[in-house]
Amino acid sequence: MREEVILGDNLDVLADFPDGAFQLVYADPPFNTGRTQTRRTLATVAAQNGDRTGFKGRRYRTEVKATSSYADRFGDYVAWLAPRLEALHRVLAPTGTLYFHIDYREAHYCKVFLDELFGRECFLNELIWAYDYGARATRRWPAKHDTILVYVKDPERYHFDATAVDREPYMAPSLVTPEKAARGKLPTDTWWHTIVSPTGREKTGYPTQKPEGIVRRMVQASTRPGDWCLDPFAGSGTLGAVAAKLGRRYVLIDSNPEAVEVIERRLAPR
Repeated sequence: MREEVILGDNLDVLADFPDGAFQLVYADPPFNTGRTQTRRTLATVAAQNGDRTGFKGRRYRTEVKATSSYADRFGDYVAWLAPRLEALHRVLAPTGTLYFHIDYREAHYCKVFLDELFGRECFLNELIWAYDYGARATRRWPAKHDTILVYVKDPERYHFDATAVDREPYMAPSLVTPEKAARGKLPTDTWWHTIVSPTGREKTGYPTQKPEGIVRRMVQASTRPGDWCLDPFAGSGTLGAVAAKLGRRYVLIDSNPEAVEVIERRLAPR
């Protein structure tokens, strides 16, 4: 394999990868937000005079094969997602980990499916990414978290190194010794982390961009240097940016040409 940013439908693209190819999969699919979600199925063909420039300057021609969408209903969403999760399970290494990023609307339905796919014994964690930004509801508790469901391919063989993860400050440092306060603590399953700053250097302008800080924890804990990481809904390319900084290798897939353009700019050599 080689590091790639691939324009195409991940269900088609994943068929080209061998079983067990990736140590880590970070999947952040479009959320079921109440709007019809539409995705185009594209065929990408190498062509010297193609209409698009891909990763590392390669030229491609893209053809729209079909346009698919799912309505804002549980059955439709899981039916669309299920074959993609099955493909991700196939390409996950025996020691590998899936981090599945979803919001409160679909987390419980997706967990039921993932329990069936992986086996309940392979469920490792429910991570809560909590943030405090954006509009405030007035007739219910404001929703200010995402859910990340963590599954391992084999509960006896998976890799997890808590000592490799960046430590964070204690919320009440006065309650621990000065030595512990200076060293910080390992993160728990609840991650307080700001969204990407609208004015920060990390901002790409892509609407669903996730902060490098939360993805870094996943990569540090569940991979070793040189391991392969996959993001099948790559969006702004945060996994690729983190993997490159940590000495891991990556494959990023997205069916949106605008996302691929953002990723190429973000990962271009400086």
